[in-house]
Amino acid sequence: MSIAKPLFSYRPHWAQRFGVAPVLPMSRAEMDDLGWDCCDIILVTGDAYVDHPSFGMAVIGRVLEAQGFRVGIIAQPDWTGVDDFAALGRPSLFFGVTAGNMDSMVNRYTSDRKKRSDDAYTPAGVSGSRPDRSVLAYAQRCREACADVPIIIGGIEASLRRIAHYDYWSDTVRRSVLFDAKADLLVYGNGERQIVEIAHRLAAGEAVQDLVDIRGTAFARATTPEGWVEIDSTDIDQPGRVEPHVDPYAETTSTGACATEAAPAEEVRVQFQRRPRADREHSVIRMPSYEAVRKDPVLYAHASRVLHLETNPGNARALVQRHGNRDIWLNPPPLPLTTRELDRVFEMPYTRQPHPVYAGAKIPAYEMIRFSVNIMRGCFGGCTFCSITEHEGRIIQNRSEDSIVREIETIRDTVPGFTGVISDVGGPTANMYRLACKSPKIEAACRRPSCVYPGVCSNLKTSHAPLIRLYQRLRELPGIKKVLVASGLRYDLAVKSPEYVKELVTHHVGGYLKIAPEHTEGGPLSKMMKPGMEAYYEFKELFEKYSREAGKEQYLIPYFIAAHPGTTDEDMLNLAIWLKRNGFRADQVQNFLPSPMATATAMYHSGKNPLHKVRKTDESMSIPKGLRVRRLHKAFLRYHDANNWPLLRAALKRMGREDLIGNGKQHLIPAWQPKGTGVDVDGKRCAEGAEKKVFRTQHTGLPVNPVRNNGRGRKAAAAEGHAKRRSRSGPGRDR
Repeated sequence: MSIAKPLFSYRPHWAQRFGVAPVLPMSRAEMDDLGWDCCDIILVTGDAYVDHPSFGMAVIGRVLEAQGFRVGIIAQPDWTGVDDFAALGRPSLFFGVTAGNMDSMVNRYTSDRKKRSDDAYTPAGVSGSRPDRSVLAYAQRCREACADVPIIIGGIEASLRRIAHYDYWSDTVRRSVLFDAKADLLVYGNGERQIVEIAHRLAAGEAVQDLVDIRGTAFARATTPEGWVEIDSTDIDQPGRVEPHVDPYAETTSTGACATEAAPAEEVRVQFQRRPRADREHSVIRMPSYEAVRKDPVLYAHASRVLHLETNPGNARALVQRHGNRDIWLNPPPLPLTTRELDRVFEMPYTRQPHPVYAGAKIPAYEMIRFSVNIMRGCFGGCTFCSITEHEGRIIQNRSEDSIVREIETIRDTVPGFTGVISDVGGPTANMYRLACKSPKIEAACRRPSCVYPGVCSNLKTSHAPLIRLYQRLRELPGIKKVLVASGLRYDLAVKSPEYVKELVTHHVGGYLKIAPEHTEGGPLSKMMKPGMEAYYEFKELFEKYSREAGKEQYLIPYFIAAHPGTTDEDMLNLAIWLKRNGFRADQVQNFLPSPMATATAMYHSGKNPLHKVRKTDESMSIPKGLRVRRLHKAFLRYHDANNWPLLRAALKRMGREDLIGNGKQHLIPAWQPKGTGVDVDGKRCAEGAEKKVFRTQHTGLPVNPVRNNGRGRKAAAAEGHAKRRSRSGPGRDR
């Protein structure tokens, strides 16, 4: 793997003499107070500005400030005109544009394409403070305000739309956002390395069009430059000779899951030119063009597979995709931050509060994370429906124990309203801290999309000892009453370390613990790249054992996804039967949302499975599309809701499962309908039903569950209710 220039080794920009701003300015008056005549960089974001390391613009802004640049913030501007975009004047270097911590379409619309009534990243949670496809609108207004200033787009919306991508809300394949936004450069992934290098090189007088060698960036160019070798991957029907990759397992005797999946790139129908290995860094893979993938969904699935095979910073090659008469060129992903670098990023002089301009208004996303601490970045799970790996990468970037301790002490000593409880110590996954491949050489060469599917790789270090030590140290801090773990837990990893499960359950569960089996059936799970239920049962057994030993009444809260690609009606019925048998009544449920660039989105659009080689002759898999089938699959998850019973009765009759309709314990839903309830297959209110009084107050038909049941008393019921209210995904968790 290449060696990155240390993030904080650059010579500071001359404006460092102005010192550190109490808070990055959002007005000319604040700039005047700081003695600035202009900003070097203006960051435009769709979120309210919260000076906290969980908010991307605060991180980027403070990191740039540490390099000596004057950074201003334009938060949630009025995109219908240019006035807000000109409020801070003309930046001397560039505009940095992002939609915020979430893709704006995910933020604004539900999985049923209905507009959401709130926005967690806006004061008072008010919706409507950002436009659809915010990056496009903001970039265009920046161009109108200052036509000659470079525009750099980034954040999760730009990152996941960096190539031609399927857009669920318009049901079309759209161009790279770089072209639609008319931006000069696109930064993808966590952007600290890229944006710092961009800023210093522009400040040194380089033109933005000359910044073509920065990892983690994408830009437009007319042709492939001289000296580069193109590898043709535009056709899935006529494969050429496949150049073998380095065997990452040659130095080991491992026969684990990883070894059996070696060299997955050989499955892709790609034409490779035979060149000496020294030319690898000057090889670029030509993907099918935008025009081709827009017309051919199968070719789109192939392009998705090629993209995901080139995501390991240790071996990824550049990618190029034609759009009309220009190419979008993607340099390899950025190199992960070291622990020392990540510590400094999280220890910038954040106020850890919203900007004073909001005058104390509640910002829901901030309220959720104000007492939480992020201990790592990245995820090697590779779940096909999730966007974390595509954005943050699969190599875990860890903070040091000392840095985490210092942040908790800062929260304790400076954040108003702190009561002694740290609400979460985690990250994208709660228990991947300090987990990595046993060999850096193997890690740099490996091309598997997941380290834990179909099983935990034998080359993966699974010891949770560093995390246990961290938990123990945090509990001993003065003034800290409780340290909770609220991030999603990878339970197939946790069971490899029973001592970790004991530590977690005994000290760090606040009454409930959320985990995500996502489904019970093998078909959907194989398309999600999620483990089978055996790991869930193993973890459940440990959870219950250690809860009893600790004398605590605690509950597992499992998450499930409806309507995921590869899911049939029978799969959802079996999941509903499992839920009832185990006494679960899901309150917050989720239909699959095809987020841009995710592997599962390619499945949804094409009907093909890009986890394997893609061929037009392959049998298409089941794809739940359309509101009717998606509503039915969601209804199976909420089998206990009387409004869903008419829809489920019709489906059960069609499926030949009328034996599940009745008023006994063995039935899934009753044969009677309460008055004033029920919707039909189109979501319309059914005619008034007849209420069966005999069963109105009788037993629900749910068996007793050792973790969660219906006869456990008021205290447990209250805890469950609290768990339901907290069961929504956290800020920035694009699934």
